[in-house]
Amino acid sequence: MKIKTRCFSILLLTLFTLSTCRSGPAPAQPETIADTGIPGTAPTAATETPTIFVPPPSSAPEATLTFTPLTPTETSTPTSIPSVESLKAKVTDKLSCRYGPGSEYLYLYGLNKGANIKLIGRTDANNWVMVDGKNKCWVNAKFIEIAGDQKSLETLYPDKYKLPVSPYYPPTTGVIATRDKNDRNKMEVSWNDIPLRAGDEEDENMQHYIVEVWRCESGQIIFDPLATNELAVIFIDEVGCDQPSHGRVFVQEKHGFAGPSEITWPAP
Repeated sequence: MKIKTRCFSILLLTLFTLSTCRSGPAPAQPETIADTGIPGTAPTAATETPTIFVPPPSSAPEATLTFTPLTPTETSTPTSIPSVESLKAKVTDKLSCRYGPGSEYLYLYGLNKGANIKLIGRTDANNWVMVDGKNKCWVNAKFIEIAGDQKSLETLYPDKYKLPVSPYYPPTTGVIATRDKNDRNKMEVSWNDIPLRAGDEEDENMQHYIVEVWRCESGQIIFDPLATNELAVIFIDEVGCDQPSHGRVFVQEKHGFAGPSEITWPAP
């Protein structure tokens, strides 16, 4: 009986010893960084490269898409030409200076090669410029050397310059404009005759009528003074210009111009 009691005491002492050893302090572990929070991911030792925290899918906020409108690419705009009151020029060949902006108008006087002149204006849609002086007149810019850009001159024709008026003849009448049925770009303008008296021609080459047309060609308005001794002219007027085409008819005689008679422009 004493032997059993002794064995039971030894067993209790053994169990107490084992319990005391297990409840002692845990062995030191290497310092670690925080868990990434992603299931199945083990902590990473401080000696290793830290893992960037990424929230698990269940806790990640929903992404919000912000639409930023594209800024339109700026397109270059033509630089405006500064306006000037006048430009100096030199005549490169003998040149006629005329009452109107075209070779079809009455002759005023001639300019010698090498003459220095001053320009004060231009037309709205052709290459003729106005020469300053006691008797202002028009020359073709391709026969002069201009010290500057002729487009910087003020536009004087047709609104700010008037042709000298004939005191002896009335404007023509019956002006009609029609388009060709087979070619809508082809225009014909006709009018009634105003006969000239003998001796009222400037010379044998003078044309009795001048038809000024601002017509559309290749998307641009072109100014054409069309001269004739007939009672009609035919020309091309296309569609596609920003400004409307228009025109007028003058009777020309050596003392001046009768009119104008406005052209009623037909639809394209």
